[in-house]
Amino acid sequence: MPKSLVIQKQSAKSSRLLAKYNQEVIPAMKEQFGFKNNLEVPRISRIVVNVGVGKIAEQETLVKNVWDDIRKIAGQTPVYALAKKAISGFKLKQGDKVGVKVTLRGRRMWELLERMIVGALPRVKDFQGISESNFNQTGDCCVGIKEHYVFPEINPDETNYVFGMQVCIVTTAKTREEGVALLKGLGFPVREN
Repeated sequence: MPKSLVIQKQSAKSSRLLAKYNQEVIPAMKEQFGFKNNLEVPRISRIVVNVGVGKIAEQETLVKNVWDDIRKIAGQTPVYALAKKAISGFKLKQGDKVGVKVTLRGRRMWELLERMIVGALPRVKDFQGISESNFNQTGDCCVGIKEHYVFPEINPDETNYVFGMQVCIVTTAKTREEGVALLKGLGFPVREN
């Protein structure tokens, strides 16, 4: 097989967002922050998707539906978050299911981030962009999504329970400004405060 065809196939498998990071974001951030080395430039290390199942925890079919929908969105099998201790005020026993979570790295992480930027966030009603206050002091960003069916993988007619989720984008940035610049460079809709 000719070498050029091999390179095209490999590049077709990689994420467009990862290519944008390598070709545009790294040089721009090196210039903006004065990084000397490509490895100094902040990058996204993982994305964590969390869903709490508090009021439906006793309805096993709804919890299973949440688990299935998160698996469709993430493209990876999620795990149940279990209660660490009993709290009688919440009628909670140790070991009860209290949430569903999934941690994405590598190719799946880049694919989910691209689907959020291109497909999901623009479908959120009255979306004005993500505030810089969603970033913590170390450049990580947490975004709350009220209705999970904004993701194109979910058909609203087939789901019988609408739930919200928290998507945490964990970066290697050392400051809030670096994290904001990283996600803005990738095309994330960040608005000024």
